[in-house]
Amino acid sequence: MNIDPSFSDITVDTPDTEGIKYAGSKLKLLPYILQLAKRTDAKAVLDGFSGTTRVSQAFAKTGYRVLSNDIAPWSQVFGICYLLNRKRKTHYAKLIEHLNAVPPKDGWFTAHYGGDPTSAQGDGLKKPWQVHNTRKLDAIREEIDRLSLAKVERAVALTSLVLALDRVDSTLGHFASYLKDWSPRSFKELVLEVPNIFCSAEQHEVSRRDIFELINETAVDLAYYDPPYGSNNEKMPPSRVRYASYYHLWSTVCLNDRPELFGKALRRKDTSDTLASSLFEDFRKDNHTGRFIAVEAIERLIRNTCARWIILSYSSGGRATASELNEILRDNGSLVEAVEIDYKQNVMAGMKWTHDWVRSADMPNREFLFLIKTNNQN
Repeated sequence: MNIDPSFSDITVDTPDTEGIKYAGSKLKLLPYILQLAKRTDAKAVLDGFSGTTRVSQAFAKTGYRVLSNDIAPWSQVFGICYLLNRKRKTHYAKLIEHLNAVPPKDGWFTAHYGGDPTSAQGDGLKKPWQVHNTRKLDAIREEIDRLSLAKVERAVALTSLVLALDRVDSTLGHFASYLKDWSPRSFKELVLEVPNIFCSAEQHEVSRRDIFELINETAVDLAYYDPPYGSNNEKMPPSRVRYASYYHLWSTVCLNDRPELFGKALRRKDTSDTLASSLFEDFRKDNHTGRFIAVEAIERLIRNTCARWIILSYSSGGRATASELNEILRDNGSLVEAVEIDYKQNVMAGMKWTHDWVRSADMPNREFLFLIKTNNQN
């Protein structure tokens, strides 16, 4: 395994970030993402699939101007909270104190997602929260709407609520299914705290757009992409790996739109397979080319991005095979660096030059970061 000595000489302080439990979290990858970014001369960065916005937060705190984008409503709320804030944490203390003091009440969330830990659940379905916390949720969520807050204040309040709910849930970290027995944390009381917001001198942007529409109108120095790769497990139903279904409840908390629900997990109907499909998670092959639709989406993404540099996250468990991805990288730019992450040891396994990484990627549970110098001009 070849290790680039010049890379190891680059040190980057990794700033603290904040987020929810997330299957696609890149928290452990942040040091390596920032190190790769430092290899470039980038000043403006696009985080195209921002999720919990941890990567966007890290870029912003490191001094980059950030465009944070994701189609999820809750991700947009997080982006507004952390990237657009211009006030100190103390400014929001009274608001959060007020929301914590709102008397609990029975409402829509309690009716659908609140469970009684002292008796069998009446409808036979497991629930993500205990009823004492959904009653707080109902009251606080109604109060946030009643207050008619400014955009950033509203985002701070909603982010605080989501983070608090994440600390008292009874799930494995997503809402596609819930635990059979109540988790110890679900017995705790829902308490809101001011998010770990920060003030940045840069003029960041937050958007909620289809990535292909966005890149047609956006030019940056560096793009970071962590697409929601669909599983390559043929036996796994595609709906089980879609992020819209994993985190549907965060969207409902932020939108407070009382959507039509379906299934045992009471998912939003608009997260069903037919309505929330993503090209990157698609399990089918294109009838004309014979290639996986997800693979073609990755190629289209890299080819159409107007940036000199791209950092791409890749998991060996995704739909695209290593050989297919290697071909995409070869045809659309030059692979400057490939970082393999060893999660078991929680360390960087090494830097792989040119195309040596393909052999390791054939083994399961491999995570890579690619620094690509594109053929595109900014």
